[in-house]
Amino acid sequence: MIAAKENASRLTPEEYFAWEEQQLEKHEYIDGQVYALFRNHKSGGSKNHSLISVRLTTLLANHLEGSDCETGNSDLKVNIAATNNYTYPDISVTCDERDKATTQYITYPCLIVEVLSSSTEAYDRGGKFRLYQNNPALQDYLLVSSTRIEIDLYQKTDTGNWLIINYKAGDAINLKSINLTFPIEQIYRNLTLDPKDTAQLSS
Repeated sequence: MIAAKENASRLTPEEYFAWEEQQLEKHEYIDGQVYALFRNHKSGGSKNHSLISVRLTTLLANHLEGSDCETGNSDLKVNIAATNNYTYPDISVTCDERDKATTQYITYPCLIVEVLSSSTEAYDRGGKFRLYQNNPALQDYLLVSSTRIEIDLYQKTDTGNWLIINYKAGDAINLKSINLTFPIEQIYRNLTLDPKDTAQLSS
């Protein structure tokens, strides 16, 4: 997703929550400013984006069934810890008991997933990731291409640094935050992708 400023006036968090309930679109809230979310539908990737999001959400939810963890889709806000900022990732997972006390958002996700498009990639890799790094419970940040078989995993190390792991066709993704490993082909099979990637899936 990418955000466009909705108006110049600043809102308190309480005003933002009350105002957004009356809107047809979702809005992120950053430093008192409200931003409408939209996708670039010109790229032809919106169908892939939807299918990838559903597959990943289902995969994560099934894996975590019966645990204390919760999987949220793109309708669930994430509060940036120690701030009044709120964003909408494509998928989030929390295993933190403190998040059970809130009904409109979570604050302590251990895993966040963003499905990329040409209009969102720079924001998801840059400004949005910098915001997410303020969440102390976050261990895995997964960036998933919607046009080719490629996933980047930003994984927090024991020293607090972020290790970037690039996955391509034939690889298995390892999410330490929820103890899950799965083949990358599970996400991309039968999608319309770059011809080279489609050939790799068929081989």
